[in-house]
Amino acid sequence: MGMITSFDTDDIIFKTLSDSAELKKAISGGIYPEVLRPDNSQKEDICINTISITHETIPQQCTSNVNIYVPDLKLLRNGIEQQKCNRERLRTLSDLVIKILENAVVTGLIFRIASQTILREQSINQHYTNLRIEWVIAVV
Repeated sequence: MGMITSFDTDDIIFKTLSDSAELKKAISGGIYPEVLRPDNSQKEDICINTISITHETIPQQCTSNVNIYVPDLKLLRNGIEQQKCNRERLRTLSDLVIKILENAVVTGLIFRIASQTILREQSINQHYTNLRIEWVIAVV
């Protein structure tokens, strides 16, 4: 098989999430490699990217992200409309994605969710959950 690349790890996560009928039904948008998410999307989208992967060592070490985007809620406070994080929707979708990833089995590869945080994407009035995935890749 040779060395695994970031394209491969992105494809593995993409396939794992895309194969879930429950997840595809749950989100209003789509599942994308990060660079293919539609500009200014106002839907619930899941985006995948790999930020680093080693190449000269076995096992390979890799770090990927799964970002779960949810549009902000519009709230009226003191007569002023404000955009606020839709925490409950983020929680629901994050719990589902975590369950899918934790139950995934990929021969020769081990990945785990190393961390989770909520971030703001102010330019499009959305927040997203970032799941940091760590890999140990022993396949050659």
